[in-house]
Amino acid sequence: MPRKDTLVAPVTFRHHRYDDLVRTLYKVQNECPSITRVYSIGRSVEGRHLYVLEFSDHPGIHELLEPEVKYVGNMHGNEALGRELMLQLSEFLCEEFRNRNQRIVRLIQDTRIHILPSMNPDGYEVAAAQGPNKHGYLVGRNNANGVDLNRNFPDLNTYIYYNEKYGGPSHHLPLPDNWKSQVEPETRAVIRWMHSFNFVLSANLHGGAVVANYPYDKSFEHRVRGVRRTANTPTPDDKLFQKLAKVYSYAHGWMYQGWNCGDYFPDGITNGASWYSLSKGMQDFNYLHTNCFEITLELSCDKFPPQEELQREWLGNREALIQFLEQVHQGIKGMVHDENYNNLANAVISVSGINHDVTSGDHGDYFRLLLPGTYTVSAIAPGFDPETVTVTVGPAEPTLVHFHLKRSIPQVSPVRRAPSRRHGVKAKVQPQAARKKGMEMRQLQRGPA
Repeated sequence: MPRKDTLVAPVTFRHHRYDDLVRTLYKVQNECPSITRVYSIGRSVEGRHLYVLEFSDHPGIHELLEPEVKYVGNMHGNEALGRELMLQLSEFLCEEFRNRNQRIVRLIQDTRIHILPSMNPDGYEVAAAQGPNKHGYLVGRNNANGVDLNRNFPDLNTYIYYNEKYGGPSHHLPLPDNWKSQVEPETRAVIRWMHSFNFVLSANLHGGAVVANYPYDKSFEHRVRGVRRTANTPTPDDKLFQKLAKVYSYAHGWMYQGWNCGDYFPDGITNGASWYSLSKGMQDFNYLHTNCFEITLELSCDKFPPQEELQREWLGNREALIQFLEQVHQGIKGMVHDENYNNLANAVISVSGINHDVTSGDHGDYFRLLLPGTYTVSAIAPGFDPETVTVTVGPAEPTLVHFHLKRSIPQVSPVRRAPSRRHGVKAKVQPQAARKKGMEMRQLQRGPA
């Protein structure tokens, strides 16, 4: 049993303004220095830091084959519950680790967790300044420039829907050349954050409803004559996303019941576009631009719940928050090496029958979330012969699948004399680069063996 003096301070259920939030993050870091790190990903319009609290048994270091997962709270400044839940979760992880709760110890040892309690600290200060019981429905929602941050990411859905119809990539879509001038400082900071870590799983926390929302958020036909059109718009990983949403919903105190806030969602989950179509959202951007699978958690009918409701909300969400983090440990993961065991970054990992690929990270490791089943999986990298394997995924720990790619052997044509015209033969030499590209394209078109 741990000594009494090793316990952290009791959890306090109250709203935290910016300075108080910062103090709380550093308090947790001071109480659990061996497993935490506080870092900033940038600043808001008004100069407030966007602080992240990291939990890991080796803070600040990516450990091979250890997945990265993130939570983002308070994207809309007036939706305060997610912000408070992230602070409660931070204190809980620290306290339970110190109390040697084996489930939490294992989670922190096997996972690198990043918690951004507030993506919109400027908007929160506006909402909080109204005082108790005077929270206007939209006051403080946007950032200090009056922009809704969840309508501010580059619109990659338009490209993916075009590609699905006419052909083209279904993953890792590039950003427009002028993307930095199109987004707010908070959005730009989060995109740079996504580029800095190979996130595998994510959730962003909102309020105003109680439901777990999964992509796509934008319907194929966003508007028809100015009217929003709602239609179920699934991703290639629709079944997996439904499972992730259900894990949260059924671990939550009441979300799974479906009837909340005057709405009904079967199982407490919904496809975003079937609820209402949303353009330039963060959830779809994660899936289309990075390796990260993100869902959106709507957690309270009241966007800014009274302080006396925070404890009930924490108890209703605590188990779900932990179970969702644990979902990052499913599917397959492994290393991609060349024949000399050098790490290969940006190798493409394809799963036959699922038109959405992931890539290996800077250290050569990859993570592919999958439901239990048997899959044909290929690793492809420029200049290397593809490798394809068949793998069975179970319901528990991820299956380790390593790839060792061999360099493609250039086919050097022997030097020959020009064919004699009297035999009617016409010389046709295909350039090596074009021939190689053609082979790779045919391999991709054929799919795994």
